[in-house]
Amino acid sequence: MARAGGRDVLAAYKAKRDFGKTPEPAAKAGRKRGNSFVIQKHAARRTHFDFRLEHDGVLKSWAVTRGPSLDPSQKRLAVMTEDHPLEYGGFEGIIPKGEYGGGPVMIWDEGTWEPIGDPDEGLAKGDLKFRLHGNRLKGDFVLVRMKPRKEDRGRQNWLLIKKRDAYARDGDEPTQDFETSVRSGRSMEQIQSGDVPVWSSKAQKKTPAARAKRATPAKRGRKPAG
Repeated sequence: MARAGGRDVLAAYKAKRDFGKTPEPAAKAGRKRGNSFVIQKHAARRTHFDFRLEHDGVLKSWAVTRGPSLDPSQKRLAVMTEDHPLEYGGFEGIIPKGEYGGGPVMIWDEGTWEPIGDPDEGLAKGDLKFRLHGNRLKGDFVLVRMKPRKEDRGRQNWLLIKKRDAYARDGDEPTQDFETSVRSGRSMEQIQSGDVPVWSSKAQKKTPAARAKRATPAKRGRKPAG
């Protein structure tokens, strides 16, 4: 079990899922030090982008309604959700209809991240600054926690904002430019049709041959920033 101070940090994740019905990875302890990140496009009741940063053996997670932007003027609502197991970073497939979050899931971007400052302090204060080294997203970002309101009903609402740097692009909306998986090259329609491999934890152990087979991400329009 992934625990912190005797508390099961993945209890909320497990409580929402029936692993006998969904192919999502079951919760288990992860390594304590890692710096991966993943963004998964998720066509559930509403299509959104799940933004996940590896920290303390889990994936800290936010649901970004409109997806990330490279335009510093855009402040994207990011609702903090339950921590996910590290294995979830490799999940691409279909959550069955009727299950929590039912719908296709695509690995839209992945890479590594580095905190700017102390990440624990940033999370606690609601001002988490970091740098992304992804396939599609690069450069400095910040997650800022909004003041709680009665209508939030306990939800933690944050804002995901691109910082002004060499990778910032006014008016650039990468979620509109890139419409396929960075891992498999497939569209959401292909994933929905079942044209994807069944998820397996063994797939996380990438061999040189497996990496060589990774599809080149398809794109409409211009090349990725940077």
